[in-house]
Amino acid sequence: MAPARTPKLLLSACLLMAVAACGVDAQEGTAALGGGGAPAKAAAAQTPRDLQFGAEHRFASGITISVSAPQSFQPSPAAYPRSSRAASFGIEITNNGADSYRLSGLTVVAMIDGRPTKQVVDATQGLGGITDAGKDLQQGRSAQLTLAFAVPDRTTQLTVQLRPSAGEPAVATYCGAV
Repeated sequence: MAPARTPKLLLSACLLMAVAACGVDAQEGTAALGGGGAPAKAAAAQTPRDLQFGAEHRFASGITISVSAPQSFQPSPAAYPRSSRAASFGIEITNNGADSYRLSGLTVVAMIDGRPTKQVVDATQGLGGITDAGKDLQQGRSAQLTLAFAVPDRTTQLTVQLRPSAGEPAVATYCGAV
């Protein structure tokens, strides 16, 4: 059985890959993940290429992703990391590609005011991250998962970036208030 730290290490690795893939230099990426350098330079405002929550995006690989509108909630005392407020959203992934798709390739990064925010794992409320990461999604099949991220107590702009695999050059960016 894997050590209890595996989800945290996996999330950290995914965030590092996402930050690197988005063109942020190593010093900024380290700061965005709490390392103490300069903050990441991501735009907080929605751009014309950003998608509204609920919209569907199809990647060149045939993977289609849609992200539901975020729902604000109060994490339980058992949640990690501790946060007074979080936002959860559903992600639907459909494989319309020629090959099977491994769910572990999915990278999801949420940002508040241009800075990455931490994923909240709250088993009490059914939020365990990507639980089927080692499974393949066969052609024509879909999978649903729910993720949550820490957000401030005030209404804020949430940006969620998804990449189906490290080899996929495109990123789907969803943006909206929560």
